[in-house]
Amino acid sequence: MSTPATNGTAIRRHDGPLELRRLVEWLAEDGLISPAEARRTIARCAQAESRQPPLTRLASVSMPREADGKPLDIEMLTQWLAVRTGLAYLRIDPLKVDVSKVADTMSAAYAERHKVLPVQVGPGELVVATSEPFLVDWIAEVERQSRRTVRRVLASPTDIQRYTAEFYALAKSVRAAQKAGSSTGGANFEQLVELGRSNRQLDANDQGVVQVVDWLWQYAFDQRASDIHLEPRRDQGVIRFRIDGVLHPAYQLPIGVMNAMIARIKLLGRMDVVEKRRPLDGRIKTRNMRGDEIEMRLSTLPTAFGEKMVMRIFDPDTAVKDLDALGFASHDAQRWQQLVTRPHGIVLVTGPTGSGKTTTLYSTLKRIATEQVNVNTIEDPIEMIEPAFNQTQVQPQLDFGFTEGLRALMRQDPDVIMVGEIRDLATAEMAVQAALTGHLVFSTLHTNDAPSAITRLMELGVPAYLVNAVVLGVLAQRLVRTLCANCKQPDETVTQETLAVLVRPWQITGAVRACKAIGCVDCRMTGYRGRTGLYELLSIGEDFKSKVGSTSDLAVLRRQAAVDGMQPLRLAGALRVAEGLTTIEEVLGATPPLD
Repeated sequence: MSTPATNGTAIRRHDGPLELRRLVEWLAEDGLISPAEARRTIARCAQAESRQPPLTRLASVSMPREADGKPLDIEMLTQWLAVRTGLAYLRIDPLKVDVSKVADTMSAAYAERHKVLPVQVGPGELVVATSEPFLVDWIAEVERQSRRTVRRVLASPTDIQRYTAEFYALAKSVRAAQKAGSSTGGANFEQLVELGRSNRQLDANDQGVVQVVDWLWQYAFDQRASDIHLEPRRDQGVIRFRIDGVLHPAYQLPIGVMNAMIARIKLLGRMDVVEKRRPLDGRIKTRNMRGDEIEMRLSTLPTAFGEKMVMRIFDPDTAVKDLDALGFASHDAQRWQQLVTRPHGIVLVTGPTGSGKTTTLYSTLKRIATEQVNVNTIEDPIEMIEPAFNQTQVQPQLDFGFTEGLRALMRQDPDVIMVGEIRDLATAEMAVQAALTGHLVFSTLHTNDAPSAITRLMELGVPAYLVNAVVLGVLAQRLVRTLCANCKQPDETVTQETLAVLVRPWQITGAVRACKAIGCVDCRMTGYRGRTGLYELLSIGEDFKSKVGSTSDLAVLRRQAAVDGMQPLRLAGALRVAEGLTTIEEVLGATPPLD
């Protein structure tokens, strides 16, 4: 965005609140809009009164920027005003704001009256976001009350309005929940006995607890979190979100409030609220602010300081992604499509936990499950409810595991069977039997690469001749973070020679358009936003089968797989680097080295 030079006339004195006419005049002075556009905007806005802040109102007008005709939005206008007034610009990131300290610094009424919001509280400095840069009469009072020096930053009025309401409502709910019961409740292996304290536990249905749980979910959905961690510590509870594969601290709250939140979530997930001594699983379906259905898988675990809960959030769009959206290269997408349309056999997906195996399987099965095809799954647990499938969950307490589930599914006239995971010989033998009797079977394994899945089956006890008879192919995959499209910049240090060293003895052909992570407000200064898959597809042919029958040497199998067209994970990652989608660091951290 073009910005005015910070010379003697750029930062100009103004008293009182911002005025729309004055802002438009300044925009024209600084060359962001034409004089003609300035006159049109003033005339248009004069026709109707509005209680909106001037910047918000100007953003709604969508004035074309003089340089390129792009409409000036609220972020552009706020950044321009920050430069003109000599203040630092801030786009408020709620994950970097200690909400409890914000509420302790000033009241909600005071913040709303002066259109300010504390965003960072340090030992000697208080950072306050404002949308009115020329209103300063509140500074002396806040410095006196907080005993800190105030440093102002400029934020958009929409951000300040939104987060003032959210932060203070959350702090109010937490305080209400804390008052409703003890702040020390919880099973703790070094429980501190405090005489004279009330021993009353928080009620999971207390209104304050209900509001905090509702906030937690909507906050996580808004931040694109894939997992929510509720973690009890010695003196407090910690909430963390996993975003693009990385954990971020989100909030800290009294341990008693966290225990009540966990109890409420267990209640909604139809879990045993009283049982805290052993791990439990559950699930919840809710809606986000847009009205889309969101499924969450719940898991609890006893820890030293109490019960920990992790909620896995499933994207409602996951099951309808096409292969391009998942990250398949055209080379692998065609071969994968050929594999999954075969009438019978076993197709394996392999990779560590969190590598996207479930997403790939659900997306693939969704396309297979037509009205003419009976798709059945046996899972532990059911990851997402999909109406097009017949889904069954294993229940070990009832002696109903993968083996028993597969045996039962064989009598359900299936066309396609998905087994959550092959963990032992009994499950492997049932999967082989299903494939031999004319069914297409999908399943997962935990191995480092695709050829290792073949040796893993033989290690479990499946004979080589049966592996050759039923296994159609193996897909190994990983997830890497993708560069933020708004701030990434070309990286001249990454060349064909650099990538050749990374993937030797393979070759990278074609242009290299590598980029590097920079960081901006849209990606929380990480340089990355979103993730994509890296894939290694082994399609088993006659030459590979001959190697399986004659040897179990993994190196021999890998060489034959390469001859048959398999591109290793690290090569897939290097190609994504060459396309400017991710970085070498991400690929090295996610993929196994080449032999």
